[in-house]
Amino acid sequence: MAATTTSPVPAPRTAAPGRYASAAKFTVLLVIAVVFLMPMYMLLVTSFKPFSEATADQAWLLPRTWTLDNWVSVWDRLSPALWNSVRLVVPSSIIAAVLGSLNGYVLAKWRFPYADLVFTLFLFGMFIPYQAVMIPLQQMLVSADLMGGLFPLVLAHIVYGIPICTLIFRNFYAAIPDGIVEASRVDGAGILRTYVSIILPVSAPAFAVTLIWQITSAWNDFLFAVFLTGPDSWPVTVQLNNIAGSGSAAVPYNEQMAGALLASLPTLVIYLVLGRYFMRGLMAGALKG
Repeated sequence: MAATTTSPVPAPRTAAPGRYASAAKFTVLLVIAVVFLMPMYMLLVTSFKPFSEATADQAWLLPRTWTLDNWVSVWDRLSPALWNSVRLVVPSSIIAAVLGSLNGYVLAKWRFPYADLVFTLFLFGMFIPYQAVMIPLQQMLVSADLMGGLFPLVLAHIVYGIPICTLIFRNFYAAIPDGIVEASRVDGAGILRTYVSIILPVSAPAFAVTLIWQITSAWNDFLFAVFLTGPDSWPVTVQLNNIAGSGSAAVPYNEQMAGALLASLPTLVIYLVLGRYFMRGLMAGALKG
């Protein structure tokens, strides 16, 4: 009689330890996301409430009566300031990014005597606080009869943006092989021709990083704007502060929330449009030392 063989009984399947770890990470991230989004929820729902519902005991409740009156009211008051902010952000961001790109290119690929010292001096400008230069800068601009308009504010953000832009571009260009630049020299290309033909076409990630940085810094500025501009040139941050209801016994929280969201929408759009290039620039080493 032939012997019969029995196959081993498979062990019961157990959940892999990695699944529990992934679930725990997801839960923690979800809790963090909810905590960070709670203020945004309050901003959003309060901006659509009438004044009678914008109270502390109803802060987390949805509006019983949805209204756009708050948005219309703050738009009428903020639209000139929004345009001033656009006029401030566009030139200050583009000029600072271009100058930072040129500086970073020279410091990374066209070495010259004391280049490291020059780079160190550029970096030193990143650590000078606004408050340290506010009074001297204002006195200098008053002496030059430049106070009151947007030009001194644009100039201040260009000067303060050049150091960080130079650092980003210098580190980004340092990762480009030197052989490419040497080959262009052999072919007779000069410093500008090499920059325009070889370096600039691959600089989109670094430009995305610097533009996001500069746009956010200039758009959110308040201190320089108060000191260096007049009422006709106030950007949106200063004008938004005036919606706080000074001189009124009741603070219009619903209008404040609508104004805050309206003022933050442009920077949010910039992050959505340039976000993938921003991450690409970070991964390419744009912010690595």
